[in-house]
Amino acid sequence: MTELAIGQEVPDFTLPASSGADVTLSSFRGRKVVLYFYPKDMTEACTKEACSFRDAHPLLEEKGAVVLGISPDPIKSHGKFTEKYGLPFLLLSDEDHRVSEMYGVWQLKKMYGREYMGIVRSTFLIDEDGKLLKEWRKVKVKGHTEDVLSALS
Repeated sequence: MTELAIGQEVPDFTLPASSGADVTLSSFRGRKVVLYFYPKDMTEACTKEACSFRDAHPLLEEKGAVVLGISPDPIKSHGKFTEKYGLPFLLLSDEDHRVSEMYGVWQLKKMYGREYMGIVRSTFLIDEDGKLLKEWRKVKVKGHTEDVLSALS
């Protein structure tokens, strides 16, 4: 698992986005970035998290932050998810989980006695210079967006 340290420059990457274009993290220099990793489009907890970021989007923008969501789902799935829930931010597709591994969120998980590799819900707050300001790992959805907004203040 990759360990990121507060104040350290985060790994840069380029991934395909729900907009149809490729997005490079470093292209957001000069703005704060809320980079959140989630397991799967259209699932209950992931939908609640995305809708929470959607509902707080005006406040996040007011605080100078851009939101980017990442999961291993393909672009087609992201497009449907974005459209169904009116998400005003980009979702990035990390199908080979290369970026998830760089951020240490691709881990062994257990559910119903079964072990498998997957994304551990996590959020990274990145400053205007591309350095890690704060991280949340093993995120519980309830209250998380409020924590992120608080960290931006």
